[in-house]
Amino acid sequence: MSDTNKDIYPVFDWILLKSNKEELLKQHAQVIWMTGLSGAGKSTIAAGLEKALYKRGYLTQIIDGDNIRTGLNRNLGFSGEDRNENLRRIAEVTKLFLNCGVITINSFITPTKEARQLVKKIVGEDSFIEVFINAPIEVCENRDVKGLYKKARKGLIKNFTGIDSPFEPPENPDVEIRTDQLNIDEAIDKLLTFIIPKIEYKE
Repeated sequence: MSDTNKDIYPVFDWILLKSNKEELLKQHAQVIWMTGLSGAGKSTIAAGLEKALYKRGYLTQIIDGDNIRTGLNRNLGFSGEDRNENLRRIAEVTKLFLNCGVITINSFITPTKEARQLVKKIVGEDSFIEVFINAPIEVCENRDVKGLYKKARKGLIKNFTGIDSPFEPPENPDVEIRTDQLNIDEAIDKLLTFIIPKIEYKE
C-alpha cells in the first residue's frame, strides 16, 4: 500500500496485511492464470492442480467462467468491450483473494496480449504466474463436448475465440502445457515443479 493511499484511506493503517494472512496460512499467495483456447484443457487442469495443492496443505480458490458469468458478470456479453470488462472485474476479485493470502487458479481464455497485460497489471506482476494451456485448434474442436465450435462454424455463436475472434498466443508464458502431448498427471507435475517454490512458506 502506497503512502498516498494511506493518506486517503486511513483504515489501511490498522487493517491486517497480506503478509499477516500468509503467515497464518503458511503459504505465499500467487495467481495462477491459465490462458488458452476453449477445449484446450484449462478447467480440467485447474481442478487437478487444486486437488494436488490441497493434498499438500495449500488453500486455493478456482475462478472460472462458470462461477463468474453466472453471478458477478452475468450482465456482460461477448463483445470486445464486455470481454475486457469481464476480465477487469475478475482481476479485481482475484486481487482480493490474493490479499487474503489465498492462491487463486484462474481459468479464462484471455485471448489477447492486451487483456493479459491488463489483468497482470491489476493483480501485480510479482504475484502473477501466466500458464499457457496449449493445444492445436483441431484438437480443441475434437474435444468439443458442448458443441460450441460446431455452433461457431455454423455462425450460431458470434465472436467465438479461434473461429471469428482472434487468439494471440502468449510469447513468453511462465509455463506452457501442451495438452496434446502431456496427460493430466504429467501436466500437473510440470505445474507443481514451477509453482511450489513460489508458494512454499519458510519460517
